[in-house]
Amino acid sequence: MEKSEASKPKTQKHKKMVLVRYGRMGYLGWFEHNETTISKTKTKVLVKTSRGLEMGEIVGPCCYRAGHFKCSQAQVENYYTDRTKDYPLTSGGTLVHYATAEDLMEAEHLEASSREELKCCQQFADEMKLPMKIIDAEHLFGGERIVIYFTSPTRVDFRELVKKLAKEYQTRIELRQIGSRDEARIISDFESCGQECCCRRFLKILAPVNMRMAKLQKATLDPSKISGHCGRLKCCLRYEDQTYRDLKERLPKKNTLVKTSTGEGKVIDGQVLTQLVVVQYNDDKVEAVGLEDIEIIGEKAAPDKKTRGDNSSQSKQNNRNEKPETKKSSDKKTNEDPTGEK
Repeated sequence: MEKSEASKPKTQKHKKMVLVRYGRMGYLGWFEHNETTISKTKTKVLVKTSRGLEMGEIVGPCCYRAGHFKCSQAQVENYYTDRTKDYPLTSGGTLVHYATAEDLMEAEHLEASSREELKCCQQFADEMKLPMKIIDAEHLFGGERIVIYFTSPTRVDFRELVKKLAKEYQTRIELRQIGSRDEARIISDFESCGQECCCRRFLKILAPVNMRMAKLQKATLDPSKISGHCGRLKCCLRYEDQTYRDLKERLPKKNTLVKTSTGEGKVIDGQVLTQLVVVQYNDDKVEAVGLEDIEIIGEKAAPDKKTRGDNSSQSKQNNRNEKPETKKSSDKKTNEDPTGEK
């Protein structure tokens, strides 16, 4: 009995995992490691992923204790609630070791060579008359693969281009077509606010932004001022959208009858941020009153044209239905008492 228990392999209680960001698109992954401590500063590491050997950077260097990340994997996954194509968390892999001085020099060399590969790929695409705009080239650290990102208004058959590039560089070539927002994520720098573009710095899931958000925040509707490097509405319009919506719901609607210390009137406008309500009194006096200083006493919403049309058609239909009954009742009354006397 003791022999059988001794022969059982010892199970590892807790695997030490480190969260690493890697790749041009800023992927995130959990990587198993055997390091006892994690540096408290930004640290470059070599990781083994499904794509090959890559260089990455440890995320949240101050969030580790005894080699373990303070938040659980479930908590990190719950942070990214929208599982779209931009979902950054991957299957991860294994942490090889901390990047050495030689590794950093090799990474700089690969970065320089990737720029040459980008120019070469664009030249080949132009020669083959492919409608492609080469955005960036990513040469993996192990030299196992070159990932080339491009944009195009249509789908492109680039099989011959891949063969030509593979023959030129003697390695595996992967071409990925991306959109305008991913293009901005790769090549953009600073926005009009003076900060580095959100999509490049920290924003990983690019949720849709619509014109309603700009109108609600009363931002200028000039496309050149509310559009980012990608040519679409700025992602920052989404940050405060829910707050603006909650504040707007607190304000009474237009034509609502209210009572203030001055008297009774109706609402003609409202200011979302300051929570002020513009009231027009019966004597045509207009005043801005705080939301907490008004009392709603009713609504006076004028029916629109469609409603009036529906009501008129409904009343006509009711009149048609009532005419025979009215005629019948009057005939009956005439037969019973023609003189109107009892």
